[in-house]
Amino acid sequence: MDNTHNTATTPPATGTPGAPDDVEAPLLARSSPPPRRLEIRFTGSGSEYFRIWAVNLLLILLSAGLYLPFAKMRRIRYLYANTLIDGEALAFHGDANKMFRGFVLLAVLTLIYTFAGSFSPAAALPAFVLLCVVWPALWRASMQFRMGNTSWRGLRLGFEGSMRGAYLGFLPIYLPAAVLTALEPYVSGPSKDPGINGQWGFLLALGLLGLLAPWSTSLLKRYQHQGYRIASERGDLQVATRAVYAIGAKTVGMAVVMLFVTIMGTVVIGAVLSLGHSGKIDGQGNGSYFGIAFVGLIYLLGGSVVLTYYAARVQNLVWGNTRSEALQFRSNLTGLTVLTLKNWVLVVLTAGLYRPFAVIATARLRLESVWIETTSDPDTWSATPSLRPTDASGEVAGDFFGMDLGL
Repeated sequence: MDNTHNTATTPPATGTPGAPDDVEAPLLARSSPPPRRLEIRFTGSGSEYFRIWAVNLLLILLSAGLYLPFAKMRRIRYLYANTLIDGEALAFHGDANKMFRGFVLLAVLTLIYTFAGSFSPAAALPAFVLLCVVWPALWRASMQFRMGNTSWRGLRLGFEGSMRGAYLGFLPIYLPAAVLTALEPYVSGPSKDPGINGQWGFLLALGLLGLLAPWSTSLLKRYQHQGYRIASERGDLQVATRAVYAIGAKTVGMAVVMLFVTIMGTVVIGAVLSLGHSGKIDGQGNGSYFGIAFVGLIYLLGGSVVLTYYAARVQNLVWGNTRSEALQFRSNLTGLTVLTLKNWVLVVLTAGLYRPFAVIATARLRLESVWIETTSDPDTWSATPSLRPTDASGEVAGDFFGMDLGL
């Protein structure tokens, strides 16, 4: 019989010379080494960061806020220098002077909006629309500035998201306000009182915003993570929008439970405070105790339970599905609610002095819950030409409005 036919029906043992390619290929695949795991460690110290925080706060107050960009620079550099990936720290190379120019730009825009609002509500609307129009571009600039000035092992990171993608990401949360504004002259409210109709319009816009926010979150996260790059590695994120909606629905359920807990807690705490003050629950002036208890519990449980539940699950979903050709990110963030509750209580008991320690503890938990699996050796990576944006207005925009958009 033909020897080729015999060879095909009776494969030789592993390693036998002359074995067909379709036999050896699976064997070679099975013998390939497993992905290497790159651990992320955070070595920051609460006492060290407290000194930076205290000096920053003092200089911001003395400079009437003008030191804010320089304070941000010191904060970022400290946090990056203590973030180690596979034993190598991140570095930040941003220029605080460029961030200061962005700060001045945003200050001017905000002052225009504030002045217009105090002059006339009608005049405030164009200023607010202008801010909404430029915000996606500022957010994109924030990504470019932060990533373009970040390095690891001497390699600059980068962000390549398009301007179109940034505006598409924000479109769902802009739609409710745009639709209501356009229909307002043609739609009458349920009441003859314009003030009441305005409240109904606000509630309707808030409901639409809640329905569209998960869609916007999924668009923005895909845009953000697909724009990341280092060396020849390009980020990719494949997350179904329905997965974000599922997290949102569970968060709403959590919020309902926390609202019930808040009401019950308000009754108990308000009654105890009232009895201690006047000896009667329904005594004159005791209503303020119930109000204080309600606001305090809403703030505490909403921030430490509801928001942290959402944040932890979004982090696990997004970073757990972020990858590139040779990299796969993983995330297993747990315990954020307990840590946040502890931080908030200690911040209140210490009149805010515990805040720097809370920042460090939270950063350590969130960073060390992420790790990276790689099938290539980072020593073989080489730098590629990168664009280094000089406009840092978007970077400062995050902290200026109470958000850090660059993370």
